Amino acid sequence: MLKPLGDRVIIEVTEAAEETVGGIVLASNAKDKPVTGKVVAAGTGYVLNDGTVRDLTVKVGDEVLFDKYAGQEVSFEGQDYLALHEKDIVAVVE
Repeated sequence: MLKPLGDRVIIEVTEAAEETVGGIVLASNAKDKPVTGKVVAAGTGYVLNDGTVRDLTVKVGDEVLFDKYAGQEVSFEGQDYLALHEKDIVAVVE
């Protein structure tokens, strides 16, 4: 498994819907880029100026919303993930 460093998290992205609520099937170029996913790994936290480490707010298993174009796409063992900084996460879905 991937182990992110510092304030980074690894997200398993939730795929966009294939069809609308009304049943219209969307072409692949018409779908919005996904902005939700599940945290599958989290780094150790932020290193502050005085050398102490502040824990991350999100934890493994959290469902999150993130900025549309944030992070870096990563493929590991045949699975696609998104690696991003915690600051790019907008909210935790409860």
